[in-house]
Formats: sequence, C-alpha cells, structure tokens
Amino acid sequence: MIPDRTEVSDLLEKALAGAAATFQGMTAHRQESNCECHWGSAEELALLKTPDVPLDEDLLRRTYWTTDWRYPGPLLRRILPQLTRSLVAGRVMPMAGMDSLGYLFTTARWQEWPKGQRDALREFLDAWWLHILVEPDAKVPAHEALAFVAETTTTLSPWLAVWTESLVDAVARRRLVTAVEEWVDDL
Repeated sequence: MIPDRTEVSDLLEKALAGAAATFQGMTAHRQESNCECHWGSAEELALLKTPDVPLDEDLLRRTYWTTDWRYPGPLLRRILPQLTRSLVAGRVMPMAGMDSLGYLFTTARWQEWPKGQRDALREFLDAWWLHILVEPDAKVPAHEALAFVAETTTTLSPWLAVWTESLVDAVARRRLVTAVEEWVDDL
C-alpha cells in the first residue's frame, strides 16, 4: 500500500535528515585529485576534502558530472547531504540523463559501504521514488528518476513494482502516461 502524500513527504524529510546526519563530516579521500584544466581549481578540490562546507551549485554539478575520480566512494559520501537535497529540488543536471548520475553511485560501490550508510542511502532512494510517483509538484520526471534508481541499484524490478502498486494514485498514472510518451520510440 502506497502511503498518502503527507506520509510520503514525512518519509522524504526523514530520509533527507538521515542522509545529512549519516554523511555529516565526510570528506573526499585525502589523495583525491583531478585535472585543473577540466574539473576545477586546487582550492575547489580542497573544499571537497573539508567536511560540511556547502558547495556552490556549479562545483557540486562539476563534481557529480566527473567520471574519473580515483576514490568515488568517499567523494560521493562527501556530497550526498547536498546532492540528495538537490535531487529533490530538481537542481541536479546530469550530462547525459539521470542514469549518468547513477554511474557515480555505481562506481562508488555504495552497496559495499557500512550498513548504516547503505541503509541511509537506500531509505532516501525509496522515499524519493515514492515522492516522484505521487507528488504533483515533483521536480524530476518519473521516467528520468526510474533510470537513476535503476542504474544506482543495478535493478529495475523493485522500482517498477512500487510504480505498479502506486497506480491507484492519479498522479502516478499520469507519470506512467508521460513515461510511455517519452519511451514510445524506444519501445
């Protein structure tokens, strides 16, 4: 049974708070590096190695766009509190679709993180997916969110099962129609 919108909103806020608390104090690996000519300055890299300093939207975007980090796990943990909020707000702009953002999660090998960290991230993904399906003002289209959660977790079936279960909701049904319209040429 899919919770009502108020419960979904509460679940999402709890998951965002959980991610913020769980990943508070995290930093990029001390030996992390990247080319200044295509990523950013040494000062910006130093910000990623400093815990809890908010990143401006441009630096956050360049950080999750970049695919050649040597230590993607610590890097993702560093940006997760801010990245999860940006996802909900619709400010995440991946280079080649939401599945490209999922690549960072996959290379970070989050499913091998300590249990509390895995659980906090999974709680966020579950709550955000429900939010996407039932919230009329969700900022990310369901078909893009589905690509992201499927890439991030390397599985599609559980996410589709939640969508099927949520089809009792008019918003979730509209999200499905929109997704089919987006996918019709590929189908």
